[in-house]
Amino acid sequence: MTAKQFYDWQTSGGTDDVMRLVDVLERSDVAWCAIRGIAVNHWAKEPMVTQDVDFVVSSDAIERTVSLLEEAGFHSERFEWSINFTGRSVVSIQLRTEDFYRDFPSRSVAADVHGILLRVASLEDTLSGKIKAWSDPRRRQSKRIKDLADIARLVEAHPQLWELLSSDLKKQVEPP
Repeated sequence: MTAKQFYDWQTSGGTDDVMRLVDVLERSDVAWCAIRGIAVNHWAKEPMVTQDVDFVVSSDAIERTVSLLEEAGFHSERFEWSINFTGRSVVSIQLRTEDFYRDFPSRSVAADVHGILLRVASLEDTLSGKIKAWSDPRRRQSKRIKDLADIARLVEAHPQLWELLSSDLKKQVEPP
């Protein structure tokens, strides 16, 4: 079983939704990149299946992106910090709208995640995004624990990131 087939099995057909997302964004020349768990999967030694695809676009492209994805068959729902899209699978596609992520697309890199070619946030941006998520006291404990695990995975794969951790994080993540 290929990585793409495994992902598709785990997400009840999510490969098609993710590939449609990528195709729409690439054909429209929108500056974009995947962030959070999908980006961690690119940078960590071993990927983990996630049913969320978080991504960001330049702020001037948000409304255009929503229209393009709706035209491609996705349904949208707006929230305070994101616009969520559903397709035909169980994959949750979330366009993050926080200003914190605005510059991430300009530093993104091409990546193969679960056998799907896409753009992901740079290594440093991926780490800073996970640190931001881990630091948010409003997030559920289970989410924050996963964020901490993702930070540890990044540091294990890229020991130079240790120096970018706060003292609080260094108490919780083993040094490389």
